[in-house]
Amino acid sequence: MVLVEARNLPSHVGIIMDGNGRWAQVRGLPRVAGHKEGSSAVRRIVRAARRLGLKALTLYAFSEQNWARPEEEVDALMVLLRDFLLSEKEEILGNGIRLNAVGNLGRLPALVRAVLDPLRDASEDRDEMTLTLALSYGGREEIAAAARELAEEVRAGRIDPDEVTTERLHSRMPSLSVGDPDLVIRTGGERRISNFLLYGLAYAELHFADVLWPDFQAEDLYEAIESFQARERRFGRVGKPATPIASALAGASAPMTRIAI
Repeated sequence: MVLVEARNLPSHVGIIMDGNGRWAQVRGLPRVAGHKEGSSAVRRIVRAARRLGLKALTLYAFSEQNWARPEEEVDALMVLLRDFLLSEKEEILGNGIRLNAVGNLGRLPALVRAVLDPLRDASEDRDEMTLTLALSYGGREEIAAAARELAEEVRAGRIDPDEVTTERLHSRMPSLSVGDPDLVIRTGGERRISNFLLYGLAYAELHFADVLWPDFQAEDLYEAIESFQARERRFGRVGKPATPIASALAGASAPMTRIAI
């Protein structure tokens, strides 16, 4: 049984969706079959996140480094992305979801941009949840782009060098327009960040799930959030007096909501 505290949800959740290729390989299928099954998992988890009441969900869909994959696989991924956007258009617009995208979007093929850009515009006023797709995205690349913008402002004399602050740098990062991630989940059993939301990760809670992304269920999302809610977020400050875990759980009194799977 998974219990999620109704009033202590993470505001912004990021997910590194890992394991599509391995899911296909262990079944003797081509890698693209795993990516196709992964699209179904995206649909499932977006619905679960919206029902739960998350305000922002960022999905690492395609990294800058993924362009180095075989051309056939990249082309198939772009077609799957277009098809996903087409199939989910009505659900996005009908459920108050604002679709956003971050990354080097200029590298995306026209067949994706022709669907992505109009849907972003059409959903711009939705406010139930922001779904951000990280496409051709890299955390280091995003930091470098923000630094270049500030360097140009310094060179133009619009700001002084000592006005280049962490807050100003933060404001130039599109991935953090919905706030820093509170919780970042990685599926597939790996224990690394892979260049995802690097600047915003400073105080994010991390959850590593051993399940491959195509098999990731709503219950797995709830388990990650349950884990998040059991942690004390100190942000560099002194925490509460240490309490044995068992007694801390026994004394918890916050209202809990059972999530039906």
